[in-house]
Amino acid sequence: MKREQLNLTEEDGYAALKAHVAERAHVAREHHGPRFGEAQVRALLADPEVVRFPTDLAFDDAPLLPGEFGWARPRGERPSDGFTIVIHPVFEGRWDVLPLLVAYHVVAVNYLDVVTHEEAELFGATLLGMEVEDYYARVCELADSIPGAPEHDPTLAARFDAAVPASGGCGGDCRCGGG
Repeated sequence: MKREQLNLTEEDGYAALKAHVAERAHVAREHHGPRFGEAQVRALLADPEVVRFPTDLAFDDAPLLPGEFGWARPRGERPSDGFTIVIHPVFEGRWDVLPLLVAYHVVAVNYLDVVTHEEAELFGATLLGMEVEDYYARVCELADSIPGAPEHDPTLAARFDAAVPASGGCGGDCRCGGG
C-alpha cells in the first residue's frame, strides 16, 4: 500500500501554528475564564495544558527596554528552565489590565522564537473574548501610558518578530517599543 505524500507549504505550517495558538487560548479561557483576575492569571501560568514551560510573574522595569510593558525573560539556558513574565511596575496590582499584558507574552513562552506579534495578539484576544484589533488597540494604549514611553518609531516593527523571548513590547505599530 502506497502512502499519499503531503505537499505542505510554509503557509500550511503558519495556518497550523495560528490554529494551535487559538486552540490553547480557548483551553485557557475554558479552564480559567471567562473573567480574569489575579487568581485566574496565576492559575493559567501554572497550568501545563496552557503554558508549556514553568512560568511566573514579576514586576520590574530594570530588564525592560524603554517603553516596553513586558518581556518573557528566560530563567536559564534551556526553555525547560522556565520563564518569568516581567511586567512594568506601573501595572502592578492593576488586575483590570494585567491579563491583557500577561496573555501577550504567553505565546513567547509556548512557541519561543517561532511566533510574531500576530500570534501574541491572537492568543490574547481569543483568551479574553475580544476582537484582535480591539485587543491590539487596548494593549497599545496601555503600553503608551508608561511614563517615559518613547515616541512612535516605525523602525522598531521588527524587534518582536526578530526574537520574541529576547524582546518585549506589544508588537504591531504602537509606540510601545515592541513594534
